[in-house]
Amino acid sequence: MKSILSDLRLKYAERNWHETFKLVRRCMDKSRDVSKPCELLGRSLERLQEVLNVSSMNAMRSRLEMIARQQGMGFHITESTCYLTADLFYLEVVLLPCGGVEEVKVAPHGGSPVPSESLLQLLRSKNFADFSVKLERLVAQYNIPGDNDVKLKLFASLQHLGKDLQEISHLTKTPEDSDPEMNMINNRMIGCLIPGKEDCPLNIHFYTIPIEEMKTSVSRVEPVLQTAQVTVGPSNATHMLQTASVIPQPSQLDLQGFPVLMPLSEGPYETFPACFLLKLQPPIPMMLPFVKKLSQITDVTIPDVDLQWAPLPKLLLRGSQSASSHMETLDEQDTIYTVPLHGDVTHSYIFPGASWEVPAQRATVMDSIPFTHPAHVPPLLELLRHQCATNTLLRSCMCTSPGSACDLHFEILPESDTSFSVTFHRPNADSLAVLLVNISDSHQINCSLFGAGIGDSSVDEYVSSVLKRCMSVPVTLHALYSKLEQITSSPLSPSCRAATEAENEHSTPSITTVTNANTTLSQSAAVPEDSFTVSDSACYAMSVAKSELLSEINTSPAVNPYPFTPAVVFPHWMTNNGHLSKLI
Repeated sequence: MKSILSDLRLKYAERNWHETFKLVRRCMDKSRDVSKPCELLGRSLERLQEVLNVSSMNAMRSRLEMIARQQGMGFHITESTCYLTADLFYLEVVLLPCGGVEEVKVAPHGGSPVPSESLLQLLRSKNFADFSVKLERLVAQYNIPGDNDVKLKLFASLQHLGKDLQEISHLTKTPEDSDPEMNMINNRMIGCLIPGKEDCPLNIHFYTIPIEEMKTSVSRVEPVLQTAQVTVGPSNATHMLQTASVIPQPSQLDLQGFPVLMPLSEGPYETFPACFLLKLQPPIPMMLPFVKKLSQITDVTIPDVDLQWAPLPKLLLRGSQSASSHMETLDEQDTIYTVPLHGDVTHSYIFPGASWEVPAQRATVMDSIPFTHPAHVPPLLELLRHQCATNTLLRSCMCTSPGSACDLHFEILPESDTSFSVTFHRPNADSLAVLLVNISDSHQINCSLFGAGIGDSSVDEYVSSVLKRCMSVPVTLHALYSKLEQITSSPLSPSCRAATEAENEHSTPSITTVTNANTTLSQSAAVPEDSFTVSDSACYAMSVAKSELLSEINTSPAVNPYPFTPAVVFPHWMTNNGHLSKLI
């Protein structure tokens, strides 16, 4: 064997690389088992091409052929043009004699080739790694299930869906706001729609947060931009999908200004073993009630067998590298995060494992949402925004920084599907305060402060406005703590003094007080009336009563855990037998 290898080295020592490539290809073509080509030779050829500079037309052809094979595409050559082909599209690359690239075009099935500037620049800069990644996404974009006939019909259906979503986006109005781009993303019915092109799919930007406001926190905050790619995928069940536009011409608007669409019972529809998909980027951790609402909106079952459930904070933690690397754990369940703020202030946030690991707080990571009609998209986006708002607030407590001494300690507890509470020690007082955060939807976030001597509704309004503006729990609590310090340091007014004296006389709250507090919280959790659905009429409006389609997720009213705190009452984590007492 050694003598054979020595003879081979001598034989090909004077050969150039091009002849070596040809030899490897011939060896691959002569593989004894056609179904199992020689992987070793294939990897060798790829490694050879990756380390060599592309300085000729033949070298560029070889590199493009290798990339095409890696993506499962066909490869053809005619003079100076290379074709990378798939079932529903092909790539046309025009080469120069020196190995450069003159033009790159993408042609969908039945369409004319369209220049792609992004792919052209990647090849001209010889950035083959990013070119391969973009080509892989392009293959996924056109990867439609079924045989050739079904693929063509589904491809046409997807194009009709995209055009209808664009028209809906143009017909609906966006409320004016100080930040037009953020307002369009968060408030528009379809969000900020990025039309699809031959080399990229249709995308919807539907949720973002005010990063400038969150810069008030010293800890690193990653930008949040939630997007959804509109595509089509296989389904175990058959579904009715559109084969033409479902917007009547001329287009009509209902009294609320929403477009009127044709229902599934009428219009151009056909049954396919597939459904449309909103591919979420990045994937979103969603609570169980929200996942159920997805199916109620679309009438498409989401198989539970494909979902993996875990407590919501754990799923949020997986998306935060800094938090997962610097967090602390107590008793193998409770988790503590240290968040630094401006002014040399540091907060610590504890998530008790026993409270968050109950079945009612289970969540799963959703990476795609199936649907069958363009009218499903607005309510789906609104539901996703609702979950994103909750995730954003909880994740803001997980921007951890190591090695910081904590000034203030807070405990985060779940109260319902759409609310949580924050318990903390009040400034200049030997008692606790509880801030209840109720997220009715992404646009309605209300805060209620409970504790001895706290009865000023303006404080609730102030905290709610701060939280909605910055979407950061630590920043909001920093502002609240400063506000409470100002209130306690200022002289008591006669009304405040009388209220304080009355509270000190009673150690327990009255039944009326508790009932009124819970009634107020229940009313604050009300859900807006407008939503979207598909009716059986010839033409239907996309706005109907939310009770018909997107009923309130929080079926039980938010409960005030501490409606009245007249004396020094510490939760379990601040007692001698608790956890946080070790840190104070």
